[in-house]
Amino acid sequence: MSSRMNRFRSFMPLALDEAHRAAARGEVPVGAVMVAQDGTVLAADGNRTRERNDPTAHAEILAIRAACAALGQERLTGCDLYVTLEPCAMCAQAIAHARVRRLYYGASDPRSGGVAHGARVFAHPQCHHVPEVYDGLEAEAASALLTSFFGKLREG
Repeated sequence: MSSRMNRFRSFMPLALDEAHRAAARGEVPVGAVMVAQDGTVLAADGNRTRERNDPTAHAEILAIRAACAALGQERLTGCDLYVTLEPCAMCAQAIAHARVRRLYYGASDPRSGGVAHGARVFAHPQCHHVPEVYDGLEAEAASALLTSFFGKLREG
């Protein structure tokens, strides 16, 4: 047995930073970080749907695209994705197609989520790959950011 123990290191604080940057741009504050098996950050981004006039420019999709480009491959086997909000069905399907090893997300999304709510993409027999899923990581901080963002929208 190795004298060095493997310790879990969360990259959710970096995802939260990306969510804050997205909010500052007027985007829904969702951030995502893709991490290689060795702990190297391959990609980090926040939502950019308004900025790019692109409904697919969710944080998860942008992180998947950038990580694939960085590795020069279409699969992210062995990589972990950290997202501040439960991925929607579109993003969950992209996560499955990219063969992401583990998905960590913060806040649940009963309205638009596609993992534990709504479509429950990973539960379908047609889903080609199911990552390990860990929810609730920094959920309070992620939820507070979203609540504040939408509260300000309603006020102004």
